[in-house]
Amino acid sequence: MAALRGARRLAYLTGMSRLLRSVRLALRPFATVLRHCLPWSLVWLVGTVQAGEYKPLRGEVFDRARFPNPHAHIPAQCYIETSGGTQNACLFCHTDGVWKRKLGNNNPQAGANPNVGDLQAEYAFGSFNLPFTPNASINPWRNTLFPEKLRAELAKRRIDPARWDMAHWIEEDNWRAAYARRPKKTPDWDSGIEHPFRLFPALNPTDLPAQEDGFVRAKTRGPHAIWHDGRGWNTGWRAINFMPYGIFTPFSGSVSGVYIRLPVEFMKDEAGRFDLSTYAANLDLLARHIQERARPDDPPHYLGMARKIERVRGQYPLGTEFAHPLHYVDVAKDGARATRVKEIRWMMKRQPWEPDEFGLALKEESAPAIAHSKQGWIENGVGWLLAGWIEDAQGRLRPQKPSELVQCVGCHSGNVRQSEVGGYPTWTSGTGNTIDSTWAFPRQLKGSAGWREMDYLGYRAATKTLSLPEPKNRQLGRGEFAVFLDHVVGASLYGDMPAALEAFFAREISGWPALAPHVERGDVESLLAAQKARQALMRAFTAKGGHLDAEGRIRAELFIPPEADALEAARRYRMVVATQSYDFGKDVFPATPFTLRYYRRPAEGFAHQDGRPYAVGEVITDRPVNPNVGEFTYGMGVTPTLIGADAIKDYVPLLE
Repeated sequence: MAALRGARRLAYLTGMSRLLRSVRLALRPFATVLRHCLPWSLVWLVGTVQAGEYKPLRGEVFDRARFPNPHAHIPAQCYIETSGGTQNACLFCHTDGVWKRKLGNNNPQAGANPNVGDLQAEYAFGSFNLPFTPNASINPWRNTLFPEKLRAELAKRRIDPARWDMAHWIEEDNWRAAYARRPKKTPDWDSGIEHPFRLFPALNPTDLPAQEDGFVRAKTRGPHAIWHDGRGWNTGWRAINFMPYGIFTPFSGSVSGVYIRLPVEFMKDEAGRFDLSTYAANLDLLARHIQERARPDDPPHYLGMARKIERVRGQYPLGTEFAHPLHYVDVAKDGARATRVKEIRWMMKRQPWEPDEFGLALKEESAPAIAHSKQGWIENGVGWLLAGWIEDAQGRLRPQKPSELVQCVGCHSGNVRQSEVGGYPTWTSGTGNTIDSTWAFPRQLKGSAGWREMDYLGYRAATKTLSLPEPKNRQLGRGEFAVFLDHVVGASLYGDMPAALEAFFAREISGWPALAPHVERGDVESLLAAQKARQALMRAFTAKGGHLDAEGRIRAELFIPPEADALEAARRYRMVVATQSYDFGKDVFPATPFTLRYYRRPAEGFAHQDGRPYAVGEVITDRPVNPNVGEFTYGMGVTPTLIGADAIKDYVPLLE
């Protein structure tokens, strides 16, 4: 009955969301006035209308200028230097390639949209409410910039991180207790009850891991199961195995599980009976049209009871859900996934959009965020609800605050509708490389390997090896990890090189230059020359397959950190947990990475916004902006990245 009720509610939601959107558009000119009168707590209906016992899901309109970090939608990785243009991490988020293929609803970000600019070429961070709100070219991520200040804050509180037993900490279970707080044990996406865990995903960790076909089945019949599919009580969730993206990798300190679920009509055959083969076929059909693998014989609509729902290239159907547990790293376990989660994240598509509504958008940076102050969710501005629960100071999961949720919208959003540009647009952010606001599903591995628990290319703890070959980038025809190494020349999108990787490359590559002496001496020319040499040596190394073993698998030393390093990364992250300072950065390094310090030649240099010159090696806290009031780019960043010939402006993150 719960599943049937969910289907009726979704159908109602589809019609009502269109109606409510029209009402909201009509009222937006008046909302501009109201926002100035009630900027913090104006209640707004987001379009989810329930019936009977269900209460409407209502959000609040938040002026982001009042958040501790008004520009949290710009990740800390975006502020790194490029070592004279030799470390291009920008291409993995900011390109025109996905937009050119008309997949999803992206804004082109590598020059095709003059309203956005070329974010591989320039630190062109937008701003709003100047001069009353700090501009976005001032780096707000102090935990990442100044790890010593975070340690000092803990010392002030008489907390000694060295005393923490991190091996025990990462294996404590904090997900089950959070799931138990969901106010109704139902498979519905919304419990309908006002509660901090109202939208906590209906994915019971007791049912994990998924079975070998990727479907999550309950061990016994229960309220969270939907139907018995002949192999067990199917919950509707299915695991996705994908190629990670230079973030949420073992070397970055986090690993993921990702699960998808479609509404119940996708699970039923034409006679209205739950049917596993119909559901699997609909999921495969969706995957092909998100990943641009369409077949000539693909039907224009989905199958079974979903036969009236049009299949649209690059789009998810209404009611699609994603659940994303973000785990600590445990290299002693297959897949490197620890028991403890850092966060539980969730997305649900609640509003349709038509491709013809989207063009080269002029985004309104000052538009407010629509979120809930107690329930941990936010609208991403392009049809999805995003929600998240993160650790409190004791490690228990709590709903994220609206200011913390802004970070989610930074990576999961897209283009604004043209019909909203002249009215009162919802705030959006996003990158150029998502497809309908998502990252993982477009990068799913091929065939049955893609429908199973995320295992980081089949990492096996006993042998310290990966069991799956390196996936290839479809557009470039090269290994995806090789492309990453060639352009980032580091372990993550920060361009950092942990000691374990430094030792690996020094051992494997003849003439691998050390950076430390040049960094310590503040010798800019020698440092940049050494980094240029590293880039050339790295490309020669990957070209001959040096990053792979004899079976074509990525060498685990490049993908999986030593156990001691993984535990120390967990310890540093726990410092953020203990201080509850997520607004100011979740990535904490042993020391500030050199990519966040000033090493530029005088001819390519820049000063602080107040005109003070940077000293060589100084932490970069801000970059210049356009100071001319009245110009279109007033307050926007104007510093070149120095990335030239190494830009890949049409990179597309799809695999062969």
